[in-house]
Amino acid sequence: MPKSAIQPELLPSTTPEGNGPPIPAATVVIFRRAPTGGPPELLMAQRGADMRFAGGALVFPGGRVDAADRDLARALAETPAPDDETLNEAAARIAAIRETLEETGLAIGLERPVSADEATRARQLLLTEGGLAPVLSAMGWRLAPDRLVHFARWCPNFAKAFDTRFYLADLGSGQVDISVDGTEFTHMFWITAAEAMAKADAGELSVIFPTRMNLERLALFGSFAEARDHALATPIGTITPRLEEREGERWLVIPDGLGYPLQAMPVAAVSRG
Repeated sequence: MPKSAIQPELLPSTTPEGNGPPIPAATVVIFRRAPTGGPPELLMAQRGADMRFAGGALVFPGGRVDAADRDLARALAETPAPDDETLNEAAARIAAIRETLEETGLAIGLERPVSADEATRARQLLLTEGGLAPVLSAMGWRLAPDRLVHFARWCPNFAKAFDTRFYLADLGSGQVDISVDGTEFTHMFWITAAEAMAKADAGELSVIFPTRMNLERLALFGSFAEARDHALATPIGTITPRLEEREGERWLVIPDGLGYPLQAMPVAAVSRG
């Protein structure tokens, strides 16, 4: 498979095969102001080529929601019996915070700023404990999950697909240390949305369809504030891409009205980046 080719299992199916409900997941688009000015930069990582899902692709940090995330969400709930959607949203935000710390070493979604040394200690503790709750207790941290801005939700049409909620977070100047976790990612770097798309079009990087469409949308914004305001004013609906035949060519299509400047791309174009 060419380095930039879309993976067949990521294409939607009209008849999903196999069993199993979607898997809840969360992803964070982390912004920083570009050191030399210009459009904001985004933290992106390249997955290992041998990964089953999106191997070799450029992605945003994130991962699946686990049972400990749901337990913590339930413990922090403002009501004793939150409804399912409230609990799912809270658990996804916690997963986004946990995965970001684990994968990048960055501490986001907290009530107060933390030092690089604190973040390093917390990351090591997270890797040992496996859950965020003991990290918060040991570090004396309190979560501020509302600092993550809900941006989108994508769920492909196949069994056991990732039902992924995308969030935005801001690092301001972003002059912090980042490092890959050594398991899922091979590289991690700051890049503008436009630069990432240009590298994908040139075949230098691989992106899956949801990432490409999110990059198209993120390229509209000249700052985190613009992206935040746009996200807060835009409805969040679950995006399930579908295949359409148009003049003998296959297209991937998403619904209109959810904030994306493009609603369709030829599969051939996606396969080039």
